Amino acid sequence: MTDSTILDLEAQTQVVARLAARVPDTRLDDPTPCPEYPVGALLVHLIGLAVAFRDAARKDLGPTTDTVPDPVSTPLPADWREQLPRALAELAEAWREPSAWTGMTRAGSVDLPGDIAGAVAVDELVIHGWDLARATGQEYAPDQAALRAAYDFLLAAAEDETRGGGIYGPLVPVPDGAPLLDRAVGLSGRDPAWTPAATP
Repeated sequence: MTDSTILDLEAQTQVVARLAARVPDTRLDDPTPCPEYPVGALLVHLIGLAVAFRDAARKDLGPTTDTVPDPVSTPLPADWREQLPRALAELAEAWREPSAWTGMTRAGSVDLPGDIAGAVAVDELVIHGWDLARATGQEYAPDQAALRAAYDFLLAAAEDETRGGGIYGPLVPVPDGAPLLDRAVGLSGRDPAWTPAATP
């Protein structure tokens, strides 16, 4: 492990925190590109993944890293506007430690190498940031280093013949010349053209 393999998550966590801060309470029941997650459930998921991957980075294994997320059944905390930015900041801080990217850890009840856990955390931040922005009608400009890392992670998973497809389900074809964000979104099984108005 070298310093060059360590990605600073702060810029992307700040992007997500700013998006969340601009979500009005009236949009919490709106649909998102994740069919099973309305906006409120997506915010629950963002809090949960920030805490889980923070603890995964710290190798602080326990209930937060051993539990499979269930944001649909988990109510959005009343203080989510304070909880989410705090958890995101702690997530970024935890992954600044070189030790976070080495050895084994756990997240979502899955054991995995530290560098893979870091890659998953980055991917979750980038793709769910897009989900939140698209669902609430906000412009989205992810951190470019995080976007590239997420794209590389998703592409490697899509090209892994043992998986038989992408991590999150069937890939959505996107032209090779499309923007990198659109290509990453397609690799995540989402349609880059998704809008709330297009939801059945």
